[in-house]
Amino acid sequence: MISALLVFAGFVALYFGAEWLVKGATSMALRLGLPPLLVGLTVVAYGTSSPEMVVSVIASLKSEGDLSIGNIVGSNILNIALILGLTALITPLKIEFQLLKFDTVVMIAVSLLLILLFRDFQLERWEGLLLASLAIVYTLVNIKMAKITSTPGVEQQYSEEVSGIADKPSMGWGKIVLLIAGGLLVLIAGSRAFVIGASDLARMWGVSEALIGLTIVSIGTSLPELASSLIAALRKQADIAVGNIIGSNVFNILAIGGVASVAKPIHAPGISLVDQWVMVAIGVLFAVFAWTGLRIRRLEGVVFLACYCGYLAWLWPK
Repeated sequence: MISALLVFAGFVALYFGAEWLVKGATSMALRLGLPPLLVGLTVVAYGTSSPEMVVSVIASLKSEGDLSIGNIVGSNILNIALILGLTALITPLKIEFQLLKFDTVVMIAVSLLLILLFRDFQLERWEGLLLASLAIVYTLVNIKMAKITSTPGVEQQYSEEVSGIADKPSMGWGKIVLLIAGGLLVLIAGSRAFVIGASDLARMWGVSEALIGLTIVSIGTSLPELASSLIAALRKQADIAVGNIIGSNVFNILAIGGVASVAKPIHAPGISLVDQWVMVAIGVLFAVFAWTGLRIRRLEGVVFLACYCGYLAWLWPK
């Protein structure tokens, strides 16, 4: 019961901590005069991945590598198969932002890179430094390309999203600092409770930490992406819904995998090649759907959901 309560408390803390952090950071970016498109592609997109970052780093520092890598791989599978699947059921996702083509290729490429680096089921510090460096390069290239390929419609979508998050662009600096600091503290506390509870549940249920990381932990840390994508879909902001997911998947591998393994080298023998190739296959399937008509239809959303259910059915009986 205590372990389950820790997991539940961690769920709640991760969600609200990320929400406060994103709101404070977005308001700060607007106060500094950054354009909404840039804020949406960086501050908002990466902020929603903050639970994955904190959980994976803390799990790595506690030498629980299966939880750390399982969270990254499981979140990437869940982001597309479950979150985009549900989002497409609400409304077909017509993709207009040409940058997403580039992002999709990058997502598949970095997924393959993770398989290459993780072939010995370890991520050393030098490999983490490589991933983190690539995260910086990707962000800079993404910003430059966004300025070239964006359209007035896409910029309007991001302006509406960012304004909705910040509530008041003129928010005072005191409240901004309070939101950012409070969000970080709640994220750290929530992630510690979440990791401890998840590890205890794994031992109590007689299953591996890898299994818990690939399922329960990945679901908990992906709640901000789920919320932001569903809200974007309801607002008919398809480019934001898709962009948040693809950007989050790239960030999960490069930044989170990089920072977590730099903090402490990761050993995760419980994450199988099958899990990693499922992550790649889901990304390729998204590319096929997205590039054929630049639209994710409801039927394709059903296919994504069926894939996720099939993956869980294969995973849990082990």
